[in-house]
Amino acid sequence: MLAQELIKLNDLHLAGKLVSEELRLGLHTSRRAGVGAEFEQYRHYQPGDDPKRIDWKLLARTDRHMVRESATESNRQIRFLLDLSGSMNYVENGISRLSYAKIVVASLAYLGFRQGDDMSLYGLQNGIMQPLARPGHQAFQQIVVALEKAEAAGAWNPTEPTLPPFGTKTNEMLIVVSDLLQVNDEWLALVRTLAHPRREILLIQVLGDQEMDFSMSGFFRFQDLETGREVEIQAEAVQNTIRERAAAYFQMLDEGLRVPNVQLTRALLSEPIALVLRRVLG
Repeated sequence: MLAQELIKLNDLHLAGKLVSEELRLGLHTSRRAGVGAEFEQYRHYQPGDDPKRIDWKLLARTDRHMVRESATESNRQIRFLLDLSGSMNYVENGISRLSYAKIVVASLAYLGFRQGDDMSLYGLQNGIMQPLARPGHQAFQQIVVALEKAEAAGAWNPTEPTLPPFGTKTNEMLIVVSDLLQVNDEWLALVRTLAHPRREILLIQVLGDQEMDFSMSGFFRFQDLETGREVEIQAEAVQNTIRERAAAYFQMLDEGLRVPNVQLTRALLSEPIALVLRRVLG
């Protein structure tokens, strides 16, 4: 499904489930350990199986006795970090970056829930990292509720955000969803600080097509979503300059994030979320 259709559902729980179902076939062959790598599967009922494990709803639809074969509880802790700075309110072709990012997190959290991962959610706002949903049996539901309430605003204040220390799990996966736009090197510094041999970091950078390839024409008034500053420009006059600076920034970011256990994936607001997550988890 396209992002517009998912956003119109106005139901993050359902949107996350729908995207995860799209991913299901691809994730069976995923090389990545962690979220969704051992997604719940079915097999035919055999004598000796516990009848409680039969999927009765599937039986009613297909007249086939299928047994759920679930992965055991994961030995991995998954933390989601959602950027809630003002620039996440960017909208292109009716799609909000924040809404897109929320569905990304909800989809990955649903996969983690089905696998039995230990999950939590943090929000990064005004340069401060705050817990929004803590680990526990109801972590997925808490994550969805926190996502629905989350709002983006403000800039990155001069602080040094930190995560709580490692839990009891052997390894940790940190999934960051952001535009990764920065004034100085805030994101680069944060990622380098968080990098650790026991922590795999997946960065999902959500961008609009115009941010990647500025192709507008005519006069526009642009507003900085973090400071409120406005500027009027004639698009054709600055097109080449904006493209060159954007390309240079993305190259700098790619080079700066070549850190062990760190992976960067770019997602365009025009891309189906399931396709993006296949790249993330492939």
